[in-house]
Amino acid sequence: MLMTSSAEQIMMSYAEAYQKLYQRAPKDLRAIDNNWVVVNGARMSITELQFLTERLQQEYRQAIADRKGVVSKLIRWFRG
Repeated sequence: MLMTSSAEQIMMSYAEAYQKLYQRAPKDLRAIDNNWVVVNGARMSITELQFLTERLQQEYRQAIADRKGVVSKLIRWFRG
């Protein structure tokens, strides 16, 4: 089975985003062919995986922003 580099890139990006957000690797991430993958037991197209990756990245950025907000509030509270 030969995969295109863009499909490989999308799979690697997904694995990285998943790892950042959940602090663990995805349980199951494998290519079926150039257009389809299995992700955590679900079959999806590369396009869907790319969309899912973008959502995970967005959630990660939001989680970081939320943490920064909490830290800022604590600092302001301690400063009085």
